[in-house]
Parts: sequence; structure tokens; C-alpha cells
Amino acid sequence: MQAAATVTPAQIPELLLGLATVRPVFLWGAPGIGKSSLVRKFADSLGLECVSLLGTQLAPEDLIGVPQIRDGRSVFCPPEAIARDEPYCLFLDELNAASPDVQKAFYSLILDRRIGSYELPAGSIVIGAGNRATDNALARPIASALVNRLTHVHLQASAGDWLVWAGEHGIHPWVTDYLTDRPDHLWSQPPKTEEPFSTPRSWHMLSDALHSFGAGLDEQTLKVIAHGTLTPAHAVSFCGYAKIVRHTFGIEAIMKGDASWPRGLEDRDLLYYLAEAFRGRLIKELPADKAHVSPGLRETAYRAKSLLVQLAEISVEVAQTVIADDADGLPALPGWFLIEAARDMPRLVEARR
Repeated sequence: MQAAATVTPAQIPELLLGLATVRPVFLWGAPGIGKSSLVRKFADSLGLECVSLLGTQLAPEDLIGVPQIRDGRSVFCPPEAIARDEPYCLFLDELNAASPDVQKAFYSLILDRRIGSYELPAGSIVIGAGNRATDNALARPIASALVNRLTHVHLQASAGDWLVWAGEHGIHPWVTDYLTDRPDHLWSQPPKTEEPFSTPRSWHMLSDALHSFGAGLDEQTLKVIAHGTLTPAHAVSFCGYAKIVRHTFGIEAIMKGDASWPRGLEDRDLLYYLAEAFRGRLIKELPADKAHVSPGLRETAYRAKSLLVQLAEISVEVAQTVIADDADGLPALPGWFLIEAARDMPRLVEARR
């Protein structure tokens, strides 16, 4: 299902308060962005117990129950997880990953709030959640009859929201500081191959590992756990950042001339991180129009070209990441700077093309 409009985690509580209390809601979103925890937190805010049913682990009889004979008639007895006397939040997790028969069994529960003769207590709410087919996750098409029984809300990851949450839940400072500088690394598109990828959940896992190993964590182990939880490019960048934190070595020192680019092969992850920080500094400080370049910025541009030459001597590939186009294929750095860079470093700019 395509999203015409999206909401951030911070917007979810108020939205659910107005929607879920009157009609069933379905939360769509990529894996690992916190759909389940948001539902549980919302239920808790209403003083309701959250009962989770995992669509991939259900059979139709798990919902409609099994028949018993009473007074010569068969009566279906729904499971005690559903048949409760007090109002509660029924959370249908991975609903769109359930088999068609299970989805069909949900129809009356979602629309009529009823299974057989059992009816959900007044004040109960029903919320479903699932991943999108575009996320390379397990997802089945939802029948139009079920689609039409739900209000659909599309959730997107928000670095700002997550960092507020992280500050309240003891997330490791390396993770929060890194994502403050690189909020675009909070989430990445799930890959088509079987490899880790970055999500709020995976950053949380990395934080837990950092806390577990403590100050004795060595660089090789850090590399293992970073690559075991994050997108490969993000893992390399994070390991580079960790080296900076440990050795008080940053792009500021390089820009001022107090330090030089690291040249050792063992510091290649650090080099990539510093190159990204260098690119970010140039994007932020250099104006789009050369007419607006002050003497101070002219000095910055001159120094930047010199640093690019030095970086290209170490690795043309890393230097290319500084002047590369953005995700839409458009120049990220000002055109006048790229022209001057081409004049000073034609080999580097030609390789970029």
C-alpha cells in the first residue's frame, strides 16, 4: 500500500486517540521503526492492557475458538487471550502477513468487534500493524473487504522523535551523538539481500551491545557488532566516528591544519567518516552563489580544495564521496566550487562522471 500522507511517532498518540477509540486502525511502516512499542505505549496511556496477536503464528481456530456441545448444540469458545471481561487493546501485529484464512477470521472481530457470541467489552480498541511489501518483508495482499474495515495510517521514522526517546531511555551517548550529526542514518531502505540494515531498532541493539562491553570494547569487536546491526556504509561511518571520540580527532582539526588525513589502511573507516563530515561542512558553509562568498569563505574554499587534493592522493574513491551528487542525482556542492575543483583536480572530477 502506497502512502499519500505519513505521520511521525510523535504524532501517533493524538492521532490514535481520535481514531482508534472509535474505529479499528492499521499502522503501516518499515521494519524496526517502533510500531509495536508505539501501540503498547498508547494502550498504557489509556490504562488498557495490550494483548498482542502475531498474524504469522495464528490459525483460524486460534481466533474463532474450538466447538463445544452445550444443550445439544455446538458453541464456539474463543480463546481466553481474546475473551476478556474488562476492556483492553487488541493489537493484531503483522496482520497483513497472516494467511488469507486468518485474515478472513479477523473480519467480524475488526468490524463488528465480535467473535461468535463473544463481543469485545465496551471501551476496547483494535489496532493492526504490518510492514509494506516494498520493505522486502513478509507481507500478503489484504483483501479489499479487510482494507475497507480499517483506517490506514502510514508511519515514517523521525530522527528528532527517536533522539528525544533515546535521551529518556539510556541509549548509549555514542549512538545519540552520532545520529544527532547524521540523522539520515537512523533508517535505511531494507536491502534485497540478507544483510543487516539500519533502523531505530538496530541502533537500539547496537547501544545495548556498547553498554554491555563497556569501556573495554576494542576496535575489532566494535567493527563486528556495528556491521552486525547496521547498513554496511553506516557501520563503517560509525566505527570511524568512534575512533574520533576515542582519540579526540575530528574534521575541525583537519580544516584548521592541526591534523592531517589518516593514511593507514587500518584507519580507512575513519577516513570515510572524516570525508563525510568534510562534505557536510562544505554543503553547510559554501553559498550557492559565488557572489556571496566572503573573504573568510574564500579562504575556506581554498583550504577545502587543498584538502581534497591531499585526500585524493590517499584515496580517489574517498575523495569522490566529498563531491558526489546527492540522492536525486543533483550536485550537492555549489557549482562554482566544483568548477574550481575541476580546474585544480581534473582527474578527480572526471572520475566522478
